[in-house]
Amino acid sequence: QQGTVSLPPPPRDSLLLETGLLAVLVAPLRVPWGGRWVPRGAHAAGTFWLVRWLLFRLMFGSGVGKLSSRCPAWWGLTALNHHYQTQCIPTPGAWFAHQLPSWVQKLSVVGTFLIEIPVPLLFLAPLRRLRLFAFYCQVLLQILIILTGNYNFFNLLTLTLATSLLDEEHVGHWLGKGKRRPARAWPPSLCSCLRALLEIGTYSLLLYWGVQFFGLEIDWEKKLLDAKVAFTYHEFTTGLSRVMLPLVGLASLSLAWELLTGLYRCARARGWLWKLWALLQWGIFTAATLAMFALSLVPFTSLSPGCSGQLWPGLQRLFSATQRLQPVQSYGLFRRMTGLGGRPEVVLEGSYDRHSWTEIEFMYKPGNVSRAPPFVAPHQPRLDWQMWFAALGHHSSSPWFTSFVHRLLQGKEDVIRLLQLDETQYPFSAQPPTYIRAQLYKYWFTSSAQASQGPAPWWRRQHVQEFYPPVSLGDPTLEALLDQYGLKDRPSPRPPAVSVVARLLRSLRQLSRPFSGLAILASLYLVAASALLLQDLARAARGGSPPARHKGPRRGDPGGGDRDGAGRRRGAEERAEGRARGGTEGQGVTNGDGRTR
Repeated sequence: QQGTVSLPPPPRDSLLLETGLLAVLVAPLRVPWGGRWVPRGAHAAGTFWLVRWLLFRLMFGSGVGKLSSRCPAWWGLTALNHHYQTQCIPTPGAWFAHQLPSWVQKLSVVGTFLIEIPVPLLFLAPLRRLRLFAFYCQVLLQILIILTGNYNFFNLLTLTLATSLLDEEHVGHWLGKGKRRPARAWPPSLCSCLRALLEIGTYSLLLYWGVQFFGLEIDWEKKLLDAKVAFTYHEFTTGLSRVMLPLVGLASLSLAWELLTGLYRCARARGWLWKLWALLQWGIFTAATLAMFALSLVPFTSLSPGCSGQLWPGLQRLFSATQRLQPVQSYGLFRRMTGLGGRPEVVLEGSYDRHSWTEIEFMYKPGNVSRAPPFVAPHQPRLDWQMWFAALGHHSSSPWFTSFVHRLLQGKEDVIRLLQLDETQYPFSAQPPTYIRAQLYKYWFTSSAQASQGPAPWWRRQHVQEFYPPVSLGDPTLEALLDQYGLKDRPSPRPPAVSVVARLLRSLRQLSRPFSGLAILASLYLVAASALLLQDLARAARGGSPPARHKGPRRGDPGGGDRDGAGRRRGAEERAEGRARGGTEGQGVTNGDGRTR
């Protein structure tokens, strides 16, 4: 568009799209007159299970994808030796994590594989404690990722999906509203013993899986714990093909249980009319749930190519017909580790005379070696994000980069604000540069033992080659590239109509110009949290609090203690004596001398 740069959407937008579709099914519009007699959420048992299934596909696909890619860094358990400095936009915590010893990095990779491959199987477990264990494993992983990398909304979205593993009782304990469980009987029942044995067996199996398949052993001489992959790629693919279809069967049984539970709750509705209405809702949402689950089997079984061909051909055709809407996707995060020889980074430079070049700094991505990595999540600076992808290949693989350079030469303010909100930080704020070029560098985190004069740099870098040739407005090279990619400005045949929505958006954009994306998002989250808090306070005020009953002094308080207990006993004895003499409780209490008090 005029004055803008078109950027391709990152793959994590697919997760946001599928989550939004499931949110429509999980929390549909409720009929006001049906909420009283129809059991609350009776129809949502199956649709809410889809959220858990999405979380399973996300985590399991990420773990399996790392090994399926045959990436030597993942198979050698050295991926985290490079990950912290080569990810899109690292945080200051990434620098400190990069300084950890190599054996700690290896154990971290093993822990990642355990959390992403076998632990997600517990998402479908019937036992509550196993699901809670899996939930806290995912929370641990996501928090560590948040501390060491800026992945916009992705980690918060994953944590939101992980709440599908919780139940009302556990959330009630968080909020201080949990119900007190009755004391456990002794000896425990047979079911309690079986549950405990199953939980212990599951934890023992996870530990055995880690030791057996990753060769965990203690090196007593070096006083460290070493690890290595103890299976081959052929053994991995063979085992994966054997478990894929049983996993589909396990998921089908878990979904069937949820659907039958919802059907039972609908059958308990009061009155035949409301019962019929509840069953109608259950039937509609069950059909939608089964359709989404069937569609998701196509990308899920693609993790093992031999299994995807065993699905019903009609599912393949249905998936192809709905693919343009992207209702379901296949997920595999960090399949291959890039930048093993150093982090590739594109550095823009501008000049007025083609002799003296000035670097153009971005707000978030690495550039100045002395600038600390930022914290920007949940904001996603898409330009800085896409610059990371552009550095992985030739500039022809990123046609938008040519349009980006063209807009900077034109001095388009909207594009410049993607670079720097503060005009003083942009070296060509007074006049657009005459020439722009881009250089390719390799960046590495500095070592904690590296000495330096003045402020310690966070990065060190080395020039590799020219990434984009020097161009100017009207340059034949630039014009040819713009024409090749179809990015030349074309006059509109008629002026676009300005609608009320367009004017409103333009006004909002003008109001938000002085603020960064992170500040705007933080403000929106704060407003939403404040609104929820005020809503809860208003609900509590309307409900009121029960009247406080008078209580006597507590034990140990002045006027309390044993004297209080003795007084109560004397009062009880006197009342009993008074009743024996013919007095009544309504007439008063009789003292020992016959007088009433």
